[in-house]
Amino acid sequence: MLADDVTRQSIYEGRAGRDVPQTVDGIPEDSPLRPRLWGNPCWFSYRLNYLALHFNNPVYGMIQSRLGLLRPEFVVLWSLYLGGPSVQTDVVRASGFPKNTLSRAANKVHRLGLIERKDDAEDQRRITLHLTEKGRQAVESVKDDMLAQERQMLDCLSPAERLILSEILTKLVSASGGWSQTFGDEPAGEDEPAAQQTEKTGAEPAVHS
Repeated sequence: MLADDVTRQSIYEGRAGRDVPQTVDGIPEDSPLRPRLWGNPCWFSYRLNYLALHFNNPVYGMIQSRLGLLRPEFVVLWSLYLGGPSVQTDVVRASGFPKNTLSRAANKVHRLGLIERKDDAEDQRRITLHLTEKGRQAVESVKDDMLAQERQMLDCLSPAERLILSEILTKLVSASGGWSQTFGDEPAGEDEPAAQQTEKTGAEPAVHS
């Protein structure tokens, strides 16, 4: 498919198959959101980023304020809280963060006594990460507010729509292992500028497609 055809097809999908953009409650005709919603060939990534920021900014700002932890650091705790003791490579795979970012994060939460490292009982060459009681209490002190923010975001969907959304997103996550992480020989982008901005502001930088 030629580039122009791909662009036209992408915009058509972004408009949900409509030739004329739909009118949506809460988005007036002169809203700057309209061209990004209806004329954006990268509609999928834009909408995911836009929605994710409505969770990440308030939630991780709150976590930094209360716990003094940046997003990657809390992600280590959350991963162990949900999945139990894990090797660090599994935390990296489940989070989507670069290995070096999670390594620094794990070192910090270990120094703070929020996790501990133990030799793997089945393979002494492997080190597993375990959530300490202090780490568990830290997660549980913010969990309800995290959930409240997400439930607020989903409130506009019916119960049936939420189930459909869950299936679609799960399908995308499952397929993500086969997606390219770089363009040709170009190196993957570094996350340091984003991490530094998060540390200064307590919120994720707004990078939209």
